[in-house]
Amino acid sequence: MSDDTKLPVVVVTGLHEEERRRAVDELLAGCVDAVVLHHDLSDAPLGTVHRELRDTRGPFARADVPLTNDCPCCALRVDLLPELVRIADEQRYGLAIVELWGGSDPHSAVEVLAGGEAAGRCMHEVVELAGVVCAVDPLRVLGELSVSDELSEHGLHTCADDSRTRAEALAHQLEYATVLAVPGAGPEGDAPERLAGLAMLRQLHPTARTVRLDGGSLVRAALGGFGVAAARDRVNPAIALLPQQHDEAGVATLVWERHRPLHPERLHDALELLVPAAQRSRGRFWLANRPDLLLAWDAAGANLAVEECGPWLASLPDAAWELYPPERRAAAALDWNPQYGDRVQQLSFTAEGLDVDGIVELLDSCLLTDAELMAGEQGWKALPDAFEDLLEPVA
Repeated sequence: MSDDTKLPVVVVTGLHEEERRRAVDELLAGCVDAVVLHHDLSDAPLGTVHRELRDTRGPFARADVPLTNDCPCCALRVDLLPELVRIADEQRYGLAIVELWGGSDPHSAVEVLAGGEAAGRCMHEVVELAGVVCAVDPLRVLGELSVSDELSEHGLHTCADDSRTRAEALAHQLEYATVLAVPGAGPEGDAPERLAGLAMLRQLHPTARTVRLDGGSLVRAALGGFGVAAARDRVNPAIALLPQQHDEAGVATLVWERHRPLHPERLHDALELLVPAAQRSRGRFWLANRPDLLLAWDAAGANLAVEECGPWLASLPDAAWELYPPERRAAAALDWNPQYGDRVQQLSFTAEGLDVDGIVELLDSCLLTDAELMAGEQGWKALPDAFEDLLEPVA
């Protein structure tokens, strides 16, 4: 490489170790002068990370790295970034493949790669992110999105206090990557379970490119380029485009959209039925007693996380809109309602055997009635604050 050429980097993620390793090996074999960097976090709860470098000839460098502040991203920042700078400066390799640990979140890792500094240099001056690949086995997707096992139960957690579930990690991995690498059908052909798994992948991330391992197209797909800002927007609850309604191979996606506010107590009471009704659900919503707050809904494997994502733009003076990115302002304008502004209920539910009518009926019953609407915002704010267990108390 010339002095001004950046080192291309492909990030490979995935809970399923066999498929992830197959994807890494295929990239390694299909690219000239490639090197793999992998941080083994199996001993991260004990404070140590094992780093390995290998190329087509096999492993050639191993080292133990202290886990700083019990933070896996800190380990990447402290150790991975300098290694990438060194490899780029040596100009010996034409591609770096970063194989993430099984339970790692690719979003966090990519942000470190894109925005970090090492050896006094910004990473964007040294490396160029060429792609993010999630290797996944379709036969395991439906089952793993249906259970609430924690990563730590399978030794896939990234640090001692990592309490995420396998379902949560898997959903976030495959929804962030732009390439999904899957094994081909077995000798018996496409079994119904595999077809359903592929349908689930397509519905959760319809814009991703799905390629078959050992099919000869992974290298080209992985090197197709990756927009960090676009990926950030794609998973940002405030502006993310939700999957479209679809029904394929027994897997269906429902997109429920309304503008009327939700009654906090009725919705909270309905969670025990709504959350396990789908293997994956996500979106944004608003509660009548918190009319200014945009809330994110993120559920996988019957576990729900609700996150505060700042104000709805309708609650702000016009001058304050300039403080928000153009993408956020455009999304608000697109969903603008004469009565509620950009406040909207947008939730998607995806599952095998999804009870679409039942979910719609239950969610609609959680909206304010006409009589409750008449009370206005001051009256809404007096409603029971039923989400205290998931959110900060109302000020």
